[in-house]
Order: sequence, then C-alpha cells, then structure tokens
Amino acid sequence: MILVGTCGFCEAKKRYFEDFSTVEVQQTFYKILQEKTLQKWRKEAPEDFVFSIKAFQGITHPSTSPTWRRSNVKPSGNVGLLRPTEEVFKYWELTLKEAEALGARFILIQLPKSFRESEESFANAEKFFEQIERKEFEIAVELRGWSERGIKKFVREFDLIDVTDLTIREPTHGGVINYYRLHGAYQEGRIIYKHKYSEEELRGIAKKVKEWNKAESYVYFNNVYMCDDAKRFIQIWLSNFYFFLLKASPFTARRRSEHLC
Repeated sequence: MILVGTCGFCEAKKRYFEDFSTVEVQQTFYKILQEKTLQKWRKEAPEDFVFSIKAFQGITHPSTSPTWRRSNVKPSGNVGLLRPTEEVFKYWELTLKEAEALGARFILIQLPKSFRESEESFANAEKFFEQIERKEFEIAVELRGWSERGIKKFVREFDLIDVTDLTIREPTHGGVINYYRLHGAYQEGRIIYKHKYSEEELRGIAKKVKEWNKAESYVYFNNVYMCDDAKRFIQIWLSNFYFFLLKASPFTARRRSEHLC
C-alpha cells in the first residue's frame, strides 16, 4: 500500500480529504492544540484517512530554536533534544493525547541538527525511549546531519521508522513500513524548499518508492510546491504502475486512487 500526502494541509481541509489519503499534521509541532479541534478533524476526514502528527517541539527542539517564536508555549531551558526531563516527558504525554484525539497512525519525531551524533544524544534517547509510553502508535524519526551508520544504529536500537528523503538515501530500519519526507532540492548541505520537482524527478521518486516498498509506504511532500507536486506524483504513479497497483491490493476498488497500491 502506498499513500501520498503533504506536510500540513496544503489546501482547504474539505478538498484535501477528497484529493489525498493521508496528511502529516504540522500544527502539533508548533503549538499545543485543543483535543476538540483534533477530534473535529477526525470526524471530517474519511474513515480510512491516515493521520500522522509531528511531535511537539518541546520534545525535540531546545529553547534557543527559532521555531519557538510560533509557539503558544514559553519554553524553559530544559526542553528539547530528547533530554529525560520533566518538561520533555510532559510534552510527550500531551503529544500522545493529541495523537489519540486525532486517531493518528504515526507520531513523527523530527530532531534538529543540534541533536548531534554523539554519546550524549544516544544516552538521552535511551532514557527517553525507556520511559515513554508508545501505546499503539508507530514512531518515526527524522535525524539530520547524521551518518548513515549512526542513523541505522539509532532506529534499530530504539525500534523506530527511519524517515528519509528518498532522493538522498534508502531507509535503514528493519521494519516493513517506509516513511518519506520530500523537502525539495539540496545545495551545499542546505535544503532548498522553493524547488518544484520536474516530471523526471517525480518518475525517479516513484520508481524508488516501488522498488523499496515492503508492505506500506507513506510519501509526504514538504516543499513550497507540495500540493501540486503531490498531485502530479499521484498521476505519474497511476500512469506508470497501474497494473502493479491492481495486482497488489484491493484498495484500487475503494474510495480514492491515492491509495496507490
């Protein structure tokens, strides 16, 4: 099964629920949302729609991160970087409640570059993952600036889904679910979000998704042109892998073609 969506609602929710089969909710990273808001989104979405939520930044980002400027929470100096502090665990519990209210499948932990590949980071992560509840959620992690060897060790040791931009590298975790975030282009180590994928690039992405798919793959576009690029990707997938889709899954007879296989 392959589902395609965007990082955040790229259009009005009613239309989004018609055009796509999954979304990665971004608001939960910046702010603590009311449960009734998330429950409303769940009711508005089709029954088989898949939600992923981005864990609140108090779990991942230190108080010096510029992302806090958009928050409705004032951070202390003990937040972020998976540090086993009272504040970090409190924010994880709040994230769990939000995921439950939304009926989410995934919780994404997106760590900043300041979460360096080091013994200290591994030690913090070990204490964090030993103590948190996971409930029924799949936990995905995006590590930035780490070596492939370090990422592989991290995701396998803590039983996580390795979130990758598949234009850069193949996932390293051992599970059957792949989770991709497509950010745009890369230039001297910087992400160029203002990048529109060409037809050739989208075809190459589709080919890799098919080759690397084990059971489930989730493809989320996160560039400036994500809405258009995600829709074009769906059409390219359907035109190139339609028979693979028919052979692979009964989803094709269902609600929308975005359940790609």
